Amino acid sequence: MLGVKSAARNIGRVDKVRKVHGGAWDHRPCGMLVQKRSSDVHQTQTLVPITIKVKVRCGSSYYEVHIQPQATFGELKKMLAGPSGLNPLDQKLLYRDKERDSEAYLDATGVKDGSRMVMFIDITSQENRLLENIKIAKTNKANKQLVEITSEIDTLVKQVGNLEINIYTGKKVVEKFLLNVIESLMSQLIKLDGIVADGEVKLQRRMQVKRVQKYIEFLDVLKIRNSKIASNGYEGNVRAPVQRLNKNSFE
Repeated sequence: MLGVKSAARNIGRVDKVRKVHGGAWDHRPCGMLVQKRSSDVHQTQTLVPITIKVKVRCGSSYYEVHIQPQATFGELKKMLAGPSGLNPLDQKLLYRDKERDSEAYLDATGVKDGSRMVMFIDITSQENRLLENIKIAKTNKANKQLVEITSEIDTLVKQVGNLEINIYTGKKVVEKFLLNVIESLMSQLIKLDGIVADGEVKLQRRMQVKRVQKYIEFLDVLKIRNSKIASNGYEGNVRAPVQRLNKNSFE
């Protein structure tokens, strides 16, 4: 009976302590009253991330940003990009009269709730990025032009193939057709010459120029051979070559 009464007293004491100090106490089997670990107390509670308010001035404009203190200055620049309209790469953030690196952490440099900063525009970075964008735009334009011209050349190459088959099988072709294809290929050379590019696009343009030049030379050979074919479909006093020209060498 004494054991039961003692246990009842202990339970009553635990309930009393819990009412006074909250539910952060626990009763061990040995009868001791111990405080629960903080991890046990808060394990069912939702953790709310702590944010601080940072005030940033840029010229005559002011911006307020709510951000976690463990964030970097680079992350702060990204958040400022929206309201300021400035690319993060074009921003310079000064805190305590010192420019801060984008990789630096806010809390490590002493930034706290209500801290003030000054933002400047990095003119050099802005100009370099603008030049790079212009360069990329030119490259994309040149590449698009090259793709379109290459497609036209491919169509003309098919026509050259048809003319070759007809002439080498002894069928006379109207010379005007040959001249039209040659003229069209010459037109593609002029277009290729107008493409201004560097790097890979320049190399591809050069390859297409050589390709067109070889097909023009080949058409000159076909034109001579075609002129020696009689209107009745037979070559007059001309021996046919043992081997046809290899088109693969043009590709």
